Amino acid sequence: MIIVLPKENAATAINKLTAIFGGHRDVFTHRNRISIGGITPDQLPSDIRQMATQIITDVPKAIQSSRLLHPENEIIKLPHTTIGDGSLALMAGPCAVESEAHVKKMAAIAKQGGATVLRGGAFKPRTSPYSFQGLGEEGLKFLREAADEQGMDVITEVMDDEHVPMIAKYTDVFQIGSRNMQNFSLLKAVGKTNIPVALKRGMSATIDDWLNAAEYIAAEGNHQIMLVERGIRTFDNTHTRNTFDAGAIAALRQLTPFPIIADPSHATGDRQLVSPVGLAGVAAGADGLIVEIHDHPEKALSDGPQALTPTMFKQLMKKSQAMHDLMNDFEEVNA
Repeated sequence: MIIVLPKENAATAINKLTAIFGGHRDVFTHRNRISIGGITPDQLPSDIRQMATQIITDVPKAIQSSRLLHPENEIIKLPHTTIGDGSLALMAGPCAVESEAHVKKMAAIAKQGGATVLRGGAFKPRTSPYSFQGLGEEGLKFLREAADEQGMDVITEVMDDEHVPMIAKYTDVFQIGSRNMQNFSLLKAVGKTNIPVALKRGMSATIDDWLNAAEYIAAEGNHQIMLVERGIRTFDNTHTRNTFDAGAIAALRQLTPFPIIADPSHATGDRQLVSPVGLAGVAAGADGLIVEIHDHPEKALSDGPQALTPTMFKQLMKKSQAMHDLMNDFEEVNA
C-alpha cells in the first residue's frame, strides 16, 4: 500500500508510520509518499488515514521502480550528458574496443554525429567461447582516454560483480547486458555504487521481470537506472536478430520514472534496419538511443553486420533528433 500525504504534513506523518511499521514491514519513502508492505487501510492510525490525499492498495511488486512511489521522472546527470530531462541522449561506439587507435577514431566520429556518450565493450559476453572476448582492462583504458579526448561520457558492460570496482574507475555508466539481467549478485553490486546503470532487457524477459531486476538495483540505494529495450526472442526472428518491442517503451513511460533507451542495433542485427527501428523507438518515447558504429563493419571483431557506417550513423542522428523534436511539438499541441 502507498499513502500519499499533503506536503506540509508529510514529514511528521511518515516519521510516525515508520516508527509504527518500520520494524516488521517493508517500508519505502519518497518525498510525500510512503509504501508499507502487507497492511490494509484500516490498520493505519485514524488521523493519518483521514489526512491522506490518496491511499493506493493495488501496488506492483516493483515498488521503487514504480511511478506510484516516484511520480517524477528520474533524471540522470553525467559529466557531459543529461538523461531523462526531455532531451534525447545519443550513445554510440564500436561493439568492442579493438585497439587504442580504432576506438579513438570511433569516438571522434560519434562526437561529430552528435553523440555525447561513447559505448564500447572491453569484456564481451559471446555466444561462442571461441569468439573475441574483449581486451579487458587495457580496453577500458583506451575507451576512457578516447572519451576524455572528445569530451564524452563512457558506457561499458560489466559482467561480473568482482569486476565492479575495477570498471568503476573507467566508466560513467555500468551496462548490464541481457544475459545478466537476472544476475542478482551483479545487480546488487552495482546497486551499492553511485554510478548510473543501464539495464538491458533479458532476451525472454517480461516487462515485470525487467522492472523487478531494476528493483534489485534500486533496493540497494542506487536509483540512477535507465532501462534499455534491445529486443526479445519471439517465434519469428528469421529476418531480425530479435523482436523490437516499441510497445514496451510506451508502457514503461507510464509504469516507471526511469529513463528508457532504445537499442536498435541488437534488436535488428542488420545495419539496414537500425535506422527505421531506432526512429520507431524515439517515436514511442525513448529518452535516448544507443547504437554501434564501425568504419569497416566487414572487419569488425564483434557484431559487424549490425554496425552503422559513419555516414549511416550521422544520418540516423539527424533523423532521430528531428523525430524527437516532432514528438515534443505534438505533445505540446495536445497538452
